[in-house]
Amino acid sequence: MSVTTRVAADEQLVIDRIEQLLAGHDPSSMSEREFLGAQFDAGLAWVHFPEGYGGLGLSRKLQPLVNERLRAAGAPNLVARNAIGYGMAAPTILAHGSEDQKARYLRPLFTCEHVWCQLFSEPGAGSDVASLATRAVKDGEEWVVNGQKVWTTLAHTASYGMLLARSDPEAEKHKGMTYFVVDMHAPGVEVRPLRQMTGDAEFNEVYFTDVRIPDSERLSDVGAGWGGAITTLMNERVSIGGSVAGRGSGAIALALSLWEKAPVHSAVNRDRLAALWVEAEALRMTSMRAAANAVAGTPGPEGSTSKLHFAELNKRVYEFCVDLLGAEGMLYDTYEMRRPEGAGGVGAIPARYFLRSRANSIEGGTSEIMRNILGERVLGLPGEPRADKGRPWSEIPRS
Repeated sequence: MSVTTRVAADEQLVIDRIEQLLAGHDPSSMSEREFLGAQFDAGLAWVHFPEGYGGLGLSRKLQPLVNERLRAAGAPNLVARNAIGYGMAAPTILAHGSEDQKARYLRPLFTCEHVWCQLFSEPGAGSDVASLATRAVKDGEEWVVNGQKVWTTLAHTASYGMLLARSDPEAEKHKGMTYFVVDMHAPGVEVRPLRQMTGDAEFNEVYFTDVRIPDSERLSDVGAGWGGAITTLMNERVSIGGSVAGRGSGAIALALSLWEKAPVHSAVNRDRLAALWVEAEALRMTSMRAAANAVAGTPGPEGSTSKLHFAELNKRVYEFCVDLLGAEGMLYDTYEMRRPEGAGGVGAIPARYFLRSRANSIEGGTSEIMRNILGERVLGLPGEPRADKGRPWSEIPRS
């Protein structure tokens, strides 16, 4: 069978599955969870996942076809409610989880019965995640965890978290960590809100006090957690900056809308808008290329390109939007603390987008770290000097 014939056959299989799903399940007459469960069972959750785990073992390129047709039919879209689960936990569980973990976690993750969070960053380990200090000590068939995590998106709604903890302080910092699934409602887990300048508290700090995790909930071999963490981080960067948006959509769509409503169109602002639109289109096409490169497996460092560009462009676009509004751009609805149920916060006013976009160049890896990754892993430039290389984590000075 030729490649062209095979591609056409795969696309027809997906179309047939979509039609069968909609014929037997009307999204308007059933609950979101029921419909998403049926979508998972039909292999249309992530078509590139294996059969039985929400997929059909096909190309990732076919997922937009599924999303477009199901959304047109009124199917639920709960990505914002479980952004960490969809974009990071699912591919990590698929790549590193046991068969039991895949069977238990993937379906309720997709239906949003279980919301997930990511427990990596700490007060003393943000950009340098591998320096983290949260400890996991083996006790029989369990691990006892103590420590603190910070900037944890949607921890207040999460059922489960992906936890990276220090299991061997005498090993090098990248080699002494183990990766776990942790029950966010287990005894000893405390979630506290972090109020942002938008008024939202979608981020949290999480404290672990003698939290017990069964050894069966490891997502890595003991001491080999960094490999799983890299899978999560690469998928995080793709989910933040690598999604392929429609032409003229997203932040630039808001800029265009405000431009059309502006009472005065200056030549300077027209030039700014045109330059931003061209840059947004270049980003969209770069993301398409990165998505195509990621079809075969775990995304590589190229995802950092889109993440970096997305973060910096978003800030400039929303700054332009606020400039267009003039004095009105200084108005804000409320700074009272709000606890969002989904990623990205609450509300849709330009000023909120402007404030929230500051986080784009921090979350998922700072823009400075993205530049290091691109320089070292994509361009092949020499790495920065490392005083901690070859030394046990316990001997490395900490701030």
